[in-house]
Amino acid sequence: MSDQAYAGPRSLAELESRLWWDLERLEELPPAWVPPRTSEDGTPLLDVAIIGAGMAGLAAGFALFRHGIGNIRLFDRAPEGREGPWVTYGRMETLRSPKHLAGPALGLASLTFRAWFEAQFGAAAWEALDKIPRPQWMEYLVWLRRVTRLPVENQSELVDLDGDRDGVTAILATPEGERRIRARRLVLANGRDGLGGPFVAEPFASLASPRVVHSSAPIDFTALAGQTVVVIGAGASAVDNAAEALEAGAKRVVLLVRRPDIPRVNKSLAGNHAGFARGFRALAPEARLQINGYMRSVNAPPPRNSMLRCSRHPGFAVRTGSPVLAARDEGETILLTTPQGSIRADFVIVATGFGVDWRKRPELARLAERVLRWRDVLPELDAPGPVLDHPFLGEGMEFRDRSGDAHSWLGRVYCLNQGAVMSHGRIAGDVPGISVGAQRVADHLVESLFVEDWEDHFATMRAFDRPELQGDEWTVEEPALDDLVDEPI
Repeated sequence: MSDQAYAGPRSLAELESRLWWDLERLEELPPAWVPPRTSEDGTPLLDVAIIGAGMAGLAAGFALFRHGIGNIRLFDRAPEGREGPWVTYGRMETLRSPKHLAGPALGLASLTFRAWFEAQFGAAAWEALDKIPRPQWMEYLVWLRRVTRLPVENQSELVDLDGDRDGVTAILATPEGERRIRARRLVLANGRDGLGGPFVAEPFASLASPRVVHSSAPIDFTALAGQTVVVIGAGASAVDNAAEALEAGAKRVVLLVRRPDIPRVNKSLAGNHAGFARGFRALAPEARLQINGYMRSVNAPPPRNSMLRCSRHPGFAVRTGSPVLAARDEGETILLTTPQGSIRADFVIVATGFGVDWRKRPELARLAERVLRWRDVLPELDAPGPVLDHPFLGEGMEFRDRSGDAHSWLGRVYCLNQGAVMSHGRIAGDVPGISVGAQRVADHLVESLFVEDWEDHFATMRAFDRPELQGDEWTVEEPALDDLVDEPI
């Protein structure tokens, strides 16, 4: 065997050819096997509709394609090329995940970011790369969509969701008006805010001011030049927004941290292995709640390079032990009161993440009123409300009806977003585990569609009449007279 390392494809065209070569030899270009179905009015039903065409939606869609489920469509509210947070409210310089993680590649080397990067820039450039630049990750996802040939419709926003025992109905708002989509199954791959929205606690929740915004909102950072900006929080998004403000010329940026210190250890790195990704769902509910509660209590630190990005600027300051006790809009400024004293800000960015809050998702109202939640399963436990409002999902990440109805349309809807974290761990929205989550949903969809159609498949089996043998492969020997033996009377 040669000691020379394989250089890999030397262009995207060569890489794409290699991908389809791999799929063909893995026999993962199967013909469609799901019988076509129509609604009562004769409208064809999609096998699966996927809401969201970012990283999670693309991974789920391609996993289904590899299983022979091709009658699918992906819908995303964003314009093409702007799906997900990567070029909108994501403001970090690089991804936080290590560059070597396979992400949404679904076990295919030719579909990894590394293969895409090396095909264009070479192996030496890969070795020199520290972490993946955020805009470049978006370029990779755009390529992923193109090379997988998935059917995506952009600027299609879910505004209502209903269902019956035959399927689900999604109402979408599009530039051409409302559209009604019928599908046998539906996957919510709609991001960190998929079952809620930005989390904003008091005193900011009741403070209506254009000078106070959540970190996920559009922000004109150039308008902050020469101003004093306060950022609430100590996580990655807080530090990234502080850096953006400093780089835009803010005079002073203060990070207000409620804890006595900024977290130093990223505990989630200890869970980046197959046990957590594949085994978490098998834990008792109490154990899952304990792990999730611990992760919420310790929080993840911001990346070191993000903190250094801020500390390069003399106007950057951190105040620990400073939860905001009161906030008052004084017209030109916001006055914030903390145990360490008061601070006056021209602009406040609340970087406190996202949470499950069904009230913020009116399009999911019919789902919300019936869905089984963690509070229904463990009503005796003392935990923050948003934690127990997470859905208690089934083995395939499907929703469950609180009534226990096994035939409820809620079981036709899958949760491939951050709302799945309590039931399945971090496999629905983060780079390390997204392939596991997408494959889990796809496997369950295959199983459920087959079971639902088993009589059709059995009928197809009985009707199958392509002969393996033609009848001319052998000759039937006629017995000779000498071979005949008289049987004794």
